[in-house]
Amino acid sequence: MKFQILGSGGCVSTPKPLCGCGVCKEAREKGTPYSRCGCSLYFYDLNLLVDTPEDIGVALNRADIKAVDHILYSHWDPDHTMGIRVMEHLRLEWLSYYEGIIPENPVILFADPGVMNDLNLIRNRQGAFLNYYENLGLIKRFEVMDSIDIAGVRITLVSVPKRKAVSVFAFEKDGRKLIYAPCDCRPFPYDIVFYNADVLIIGNTFVGDVLKNGKIIDKDHPLRSELHSMEDVLAIKDRFNIKRVIVTHIEEDWGKSFDDYKELEKEYENVTFAYDGLVIEL
Repeated sequence: MKFQILGSGGCVSTPKPLCGCGVCKEAREKGTPYSRCGCSLYFYDLNLLVDTPEDIGVALNRADIKAVDHILYSHWDPDHTMGIRVMEHLRLEWLSYYEGIIPENPVILFADPGVMNDLNLIRNRQGAFLNYYENLGLIKRFEVMDSIDIAGVRITLVSVPKRKAVSVFAFEKDGRKLIYAPCDCRPFPYDIVFYNADVLIIGNTFVGDVLKNGKIIDKDHPLRSELHSMEDVLAIKDRFNIKRVIVTHIEEDWGKSFDDYKELEKEYENVTFAYDGLVIEL
């Protein structure tokens, strides 16, 4: 299996617009891997995209992606869905549309039923955006209760135990396994499918106890009940006997540059920090 992290950023991209901090200045000057697009993943084996942040078009072009046949959504949050118009870019040819020509290969969009319900509520007064795209023949929607098999790949959707509908994904093929948990995965769900994974890509973390502008995250800080600490990440790794962890959804607020994360990697065993363009092959 082959994956690429198209975007490793958090709910705020790096560089943050208008920000003059050192991390953002460096990101503007150097570009990738110092800059970060919104959190998204591409799976080459199925031409599958996970989530569509606002800058997904930029990320797809930068990675020179040639095809998108499937889109899988983890949850509805704007930093994972507001690039939803990419569905038009992927399939809609306006000149053909006015000639009555409908796309022959709509993008297959799938999600857990709760997540799909949330996606269907992204709308204007005329109706759901996804209804519009499906009526144009650009997409077809499918709800997945537990798992789905496509071309020799099993994708398992595991719900996070919280009020919001959120999915964690397990991709399995030929005895190899990758877990993708990009956001809102605290508390981390339990499922037997997570055991002995080759790779866990996890977001919903904060990195270090001292963040941007010297902000200290002490033991009683409310952020600790919302996000995973690095200690939490290591506990998940150990609990499920996961071989390698990649931390993604990296916030500009953490106040660290690409070089800082490379230095931090030296403190952990088999833990790395994501960057835009990182390729994972299993």
